[in-house]
Amino acid sequence: MEQRAQWGTRTGFILAAVGSAVGLGNIWRFPYVAYENGGGAFFIPYLFALLTAGIPILIMEFTIGQKYRGSAPLSFFRMEGRKAEWLGWWGIFVSFVISTYYAVIIAWAMKYTVYSIRLAWGEDTKSFLFGDVLQVVETPGQIGGFVPGVVLPLLAVWVVAFIILFSGVKRGIELANRIFIPTLVIVFLIVVLRAVTLDGALLGLDAFFKPDLSKLWNPTVWVAAYGHIFFSLSIAFAIMITYSSYLPKKSDITNNAFITGFANSGFELLAGIGVFAALGFMATQANMSVAEVADAGVGLAFVVFPAIINQMPGMNGVFGALFFLSLVLAGFTSLISIAETYIAGVSDKFNISRSKSVVIGVGLSALVSMLYATRGGLYFLDAADYFINQFGVAAIGLIEVFLMAWVFRKLDLFQKHANAISDIRIGTWWKVCLRFVTPLVLGYMMFGLLKTNILKTHEKNNGNYEGYSDLFIWTNGWSVAIFALVMAIIFTLLKWKKNIVEVSDYDES
Repeated sequence: MEQRAQWGTRTGFILAAVGSAVGLGNIWRFPYVAYENGGGAFFIPYLFALLTAGIPILIMEFTIGQKYRGSAPLSFFRMEGRKAEWLGWWGIFVSFVISTYYAVIIAWAMKYTVYSIRLAWGEDTKSFLFGDVLQVVETPGQIGGFVPGVVLPLLAVWVVAFIILFSGVKRGIELANRIFIPTLVIVFLIVVLRAVTLDGALLGLDAFFKPDLSKLWNPTVWVAAYGHIFFSLSIAFAIMITYSSYLPKKSDITNNAFITGFANSGFELLAGIGVFAALGFMATQANMSVAEVADAGVGLAFVVFPAIINQMPGMNGVFGALFFLSLVLAGFTSLISIAETYIAGVSDKFNISRSKSVVIGVGLSALVSMLYATRGGLYFLDAADYFINQFGVAAIGLIEVFLMAWVFRKLDLFQKHANAISDIRIGTWWKVCLRFVTPLVLGYMMFGLLKTNILKTHEKNNGNYEGYSDLFIWTNGWSVAIFALVMAIIFTLLKWKKNIVEVSDYDES
């Protein structure tokens, strides 16, 4: 019997966990979320959410993986049989969907790293992205044929991911994160240092940090803080359970969770400084307010930032290349963690070698991702991203916490296990957060999302997300979220191909 792989060092695990948490959202989502929800005042609910939901769930998932020593489905099966196994598969299929379009965004960033050298996007950066690069069709739902300029770098992304994942946990994932994470930090620090020296940087930083204390009385701001923490830390879609299953039996779970949580937050703060310093420069050059130039997501990275780079005084090509390289590095560390969930799950369930599981998993992901390399790919990506995150990740998190705390009643067992091997002991605060605070906040958030996305469908003038048609929303949004749950049930009904309960490295105590 093949022994379960292990991390080479504790540092290797922490770098991998941080690498999973630090992704594209840290750079292009967090700064705008903070700015939009009270600036400096947002850090109060943000920190509260980190300590009452983010780190407590990290501790719980690290404990599950380390104790039951399996992929997410195997860990849940060892815990409560098929009553819980489906939850692990649900997270895995959510991860599968995310990996298919996440790779495409990395491919865009790779192209823009090269474009930066000669500022190939010209003056109209928006037309360049949607016209020249993506060649976007006019109507959502049309496929429109492949875009060769996206297909080729996308294949390169999957080749790199395949090599890393095929090389294993220690020689592949751990080694890659030992290279990528320090490089990412150094590269992004250079970007931030250059940004804060630009004319108008203080204007942007003032907009980012200036506290609007009145926002603290708005419950949507607190929900935004919890929502961001939840999505930012890679919790509730099988990643942290999978990664922690490769830990040695005696590993400091609690310390690892705190280090991972605060390292991720530290990078987000750094990203906020860099992004808003650059936005302040752009606002000054255009004689506009920061509010008029601030944006998030694809628009910030591939439209606003190229426009900022165009206006920079000297060395702008280098600045641009470093910025987009940071997106590539952050994207890769997250992509390999997302893909590892289904590679481990399939290997455990069907008792096949890791190499076969990598070929199957990466091969299928690469094949599906080609849909997003078509002229209609941006619309498919947008809908899939919104629905799989809001009604996949968030729903799994709510149900996972509720089941562990109230149905399976595992918190006391987890607390005992974590405290036996950790320097920092968890107690009442941890259980209160998972039994009451997190379920209430996530429940409130899910209710609001369902109300917005189901009830608004029946409003006049199309109340759908981004104004998409009902047909497009159902075939490319809701169907994607439902697919993950249906596949989870199907895989749970399949029999395990080996006697996983008697695996020697599994400790039931």
